[in-house]
Amino acid sequence: MAVIVDLTLPADTFELGQILRIEGSTQITVETMVPLGGRPIPFVQIQNGTRDAFERTVRDHPAVNEIQLVNSHDEETLYALDWDSSDASLLQTILDLDGVLLSATGTADTWSLELRFPTHSALSEFQEYYLEEDIPVSIKHIYNPTKPDAGPWFGVTPAQRETLAHAVESGYYSLPRNVTTQELAEQFDISDQAVTERLRRGISTLVSNTLLVDPETN
Repeated sequence: MAVIVDLTLPADTFELGQILRIEGSTQITVETMVPLGGRPIPFVQIQNGTRDAFERTVRDHPAVNEIQLVNSHDEETLYALDWDSSDASLLQTILDLDGVLLSATGTADTWSLELRFPTHSALSEFQEYYLEEDIPVSIKHIYNPTKPDAGPWFGVTPAQRETLAHAVESGYYSLPRNVTTQELAEQFDISDQAVTERLRRGISTLVSNTLLVDPETN
């Protein structure tokens, strides 16, 4: 059975934290990992960062081949990072164990990772690796995805996930409600009906792939 683990670790003990060095209140997020030629190519987004200084620092790292600007909007900038991952690196160990990096967010001091491993045995091997390497990992949660074919976000599409997350963060489900569907629609530049449909379908999919699954079938 697959298992998902949420963990944190110091930025200087994680290769992306060492390469993607940021300062102050800047936050960096790994949007996706694309395997090219056997190497993991991260697409990373920085927020509230100094773009020129960040690019210069990353390019100066000996493991980096290139960092390419993909898109920039307001205070968010997206890059593709081409780098040479060490065979003994934490990320390479995750890939060797058939693990998947579901999410990764970093600050100047700490990175938070969400990882999915195919079995508890693979997770145990990963834990043995970071203990042997003396990497101070802090485990926050370990849980099983409830439906094997639901995907990394329990079957929710990227648009549904983004809208649901923003609705929760903005207080749409608070009492009293802090934001309306019309206000959410304006933020996503879609219709009020489209927002309602995203929320409805997203919640329906989450419930179907979590609460309505027979645990004996996993």
